[in-house]
Amino acid sequence: MSTAPVTLDDVRAAAAQIKGVAHRTPVLRSRTLDELVGAEVFLKCENYQRIGAFKFRGAYNALSRLSPQQLERGVAAYSSGNHAQAVALSARELGATAVIVMPEDTPSSKINATAGYGAEIVTYDRYTGDRVAIGERLAADRGLALIPPYEHPHVIAGQGTAALELIEETGPLDALLAPVGGGGLMAGCATAATALVPGIRMIGVEPEQGDDTKRSLEAGARVSIPVPRTIADGQAAEIPGELTFSINQRLLDGIALVTDDQIREAMKWAFERLKTVIEPSGASALAALIAGVVPDLPARVGVIISGGNVGLARFAELLGDRA
Repeated sequence: MSTAPVTLDDVRAAAAQIKGVAHRTPVLRSRTLDELVGAEVFLKCENYQRIGAFKFRGAYNALSRLSPQQLERGVAAYSSGNHAQAVALSARELGATAVIVMPEDTPSSKINATAGYGAEIVTYDRYTGDRVAIGERLAADRGLALIPPYEHPHVIAGQGTAALELIEETGPLDALLAPVGGGGLMAGCATAATALVPGIRMIGVEPEQGDDTKRSLEAGARVSIPVPRTIADGQAAEIPGELTFSINQRLLDGIALVTDDQIREAMKWAFERLKTVIEPSGASALAALIAGVVPDLPARVGVIISGGNVGLARFAELLGDRA
């Protein structure tokens, strides 16, 4: 039997590594939500994490394990959003420099936030350029350590600390829902949760237009789809990661799909009832719950709210007609 690429021990080691640096985010409860869906729901709010999303967990775990010599040379990453900010902030915390490859049409708020943490930004055309190739070439030319958004054991283990914390606080859960993009958050959370709670149902959630993981699970191999057109930009993956899919294929029980309108409704519900702001990708797992697209919902359900990085103008644009 081959050894799993990431284990519960790896996630626990990551928890020790990020302790005191990453936030231990709150778990919110809502009696109204419980009554609405017919289950006890526990919301792990990574929108309150540093940089506003779970990505800081994995980025800091990976960067903090580099040698002093490598940190002195610097790090590189490619990302259009939360991972960019997570690597930039982690590098600053560790006294390293960071170069981030970002699409030239990335919203200025995200570029400014990444630059604000001290990173150098290198832009490219997302429709004609290959960010992985650009990042690898840049890292090789400058001697930088390349930290990918999800295809890295330390990144995956770091993301899994969200589920570790949740279950430590709530006790055993019957199911855990988390959004799936490249698959790193779900791979880490599934690794931790299934080891801690044998028999727990792991349900990934994707936007209808970005169902590459669902199709891949059904096909038994990674399937590529056209660039998804969805408001859940953090889940607009064309194909699951190779490493993340190898874990998710083994540990997931299924994928639920949500529409953009269902995501909008979840964002609105969270704002009005929980008084919290969630970005579209961060709201997808909650959307699946509220929309009732998870069959045979069990009694105790955990939900990962993965992030809250949405600007005021974009938030108003998305929800304006739902006031």
